[in-house]
Amino acid sequence: MIDEYNSGSQNIESFFAELKEFTRSLTTEEQRHIAEGLSEEELAIFDILTKPEPKLTKQEEAEVKKVAKALLQTWKWEKLVLDWRLKQQACAEVQETIAEVFDTLPATYTKELFDEKCELAYKHIYSSYLGAGESIYEQAA
Repeated sequence: MIDEYNSGSQNIESFFAELKEFTRSLTTEEQRHIAEGLSEEELAIFDILTKPEPKLTKQEEAEVKKVAKALLQTWKWEKLVLDWRLKQQACAEVQETIAEVFDTLPATYTKELFDEKCELAYKHIYSSYLGAGESIYEQAA
């Protein structure tokens, strides 16, 4: 759509009409991850970190988004090797990485909330990522 517009084969009116139709076709969750500036995977981590609590300022929310992105960049390809869930050491490394990355969360996160979010993130990762680049997100694409 954008390539057609940029090449000059589409005028502005038809481009906006097509763009409006495209946005209507998106699900609420698809619209949300685009609006938040996060991938679907990052949005899942962001939701774990922010729902149902804590209530964050816009600045803290931006910091939490950075943490969600950093977590995926840090462990996704390095720690999630083939059959990682069957290896105690690999599981421990994933848990350790989560805690290290989450250690940069804003001070709003109490020790208890921090521990809870680490556990929830690990459970999500354990159930969503099979290892060697395979995940529920890849299967859905």
